[in-house]
Amino acid sequence: MTNLFLTEKIKSLLPAYLQFLNEEVYPIELAVINRPFRQSLPLLKNLRAKTKEKKLWAPHLSEKDGGVGLTLVEFAQISELLGSSPIGHYLFNCQAPDIGNMELLHGFASAELKKKYLVPLMNGDIRSCFAMTEPELAGSNPVRLATTAKREGNDYVINGHKWFTSSADGASFTIVMAVTDAQNPSPYLRASMILVPIPNEGYELARNVPIMGEAGEDYISHGEVRFTNCPVPVSNLIGEEGKGFALAQARLGPGRIHHCMRWIGICERAFDLMCQRAATRKLDEHRYLGHQQIIQAWIAECRAEINAARLMVLHTAYEMEQAGSKAVKDEVAAIKFYVANVLSNVIDKAIQVHGALGITDDTLLSFWYRHERAARIYDGPDEVHKTSLAKSILKKYGLSFTG
Repeated sequence: MTNLFLTEKIKSLLPAYLQFLNEEVYPIELAVINRPFRQSLPLLKNLRAKTKEKKLWAPHLSEKDGGVGLTLVEFAQISELLGSSPIGHYLFNCQAPDIGNMELLHGFASAELKKKYLVPLMNGDIRSCFAMTEPELAGSNPVRLATTAKREGNDYVINGHKWFTSSADGASFTIVMAVTDAQNPSPYLRASMILVPIPNEGYELARNVPIMGEAGEDYISHGEVRFTNCPVPVSNLIGEEGKGFALAQARLGPGRIHHCMRWIGICERAFDLMCQRAATRKLDEHRYLGHQQIIQAWIAECRAEINAARLMVLHTAYEMEQAGSKAVKDEVAAIKFYVANVLSNVIDKAIQVHGALGITDDTLLSFWYRHERAARIYDGPDEVHKTSLAKSILKKYGLSFTG
């Protein structure tokens, strides 16, 4: 952590979160991720109850909503700590995609939808998912969608095919991005967000998509889902019709802060594992891995990269709190690709220092290598963010990008 952003509230909370992780989470995490996730649900339910008892539950929510009431900058620092375990965010009910859906429902849903879906989601009684990415169309261009929601009387009838609908397995509802006005001249005003209860007529979870050989289940999974003449009430619309893209952008701003700080938490844990290995693994009777200059260089470079990434993200979170997401769109683009690459580099170096052990499931590294390589792809591939940032900079120098 950096003292620049440490409020008195965070100083008082960090020891409690760290103690819970050390005593309750780290001892069980490998067992949880190395067996079918549902086998661990009774244990995890008990631990989630304990986080509530200790008043550590849902740090991102206000106190009146049952949370800790942290600001974005404060939560970012807790998010880093929770990111040090694959089950950290889940245990405290601030995991993606639920945290983003909570923000969407809180800001834009009707009172009826809030009562029926937001309250149990905040309480941890249910989980949710978010259906946007489509296998037939490039996710790097989010305004191109084939999924439609046509108005028929008091219902929307949804037809479409989505995948990487993370945590769809076991979810109680999904928020789907679908085209409601295909003829609108602006591609940014064609889609809407609609809440679909699960189970529902015409909704199908086709499969959990295998990620480098691991399909997973329940919370740790990425679903491929189909909507076939799937009816939902018009009242399940989130916000206004045609504002789906704007809502997605509103969701992604703080969401990228959450992701980046979670990635930094992973980096810190992988860095710690790497340093422990370098300091204790003997090459011969008198030499350890850490005596090798190449290992020393990796450790120095990773330390500098992690520190730089943290400051970039916390600064962006601070500016977002002051001026809103739109004002820091360049900074958000920068942290997304920069931190994702730091994450990939640190995990890769940690695996290399561990040698053959690093590619086994005897440490957390192989799990993170499988699942976090996608950090450079989801929420927009690195290349899109780099292009967006460069264009924004070059426009200030008078270069035009029309046509």
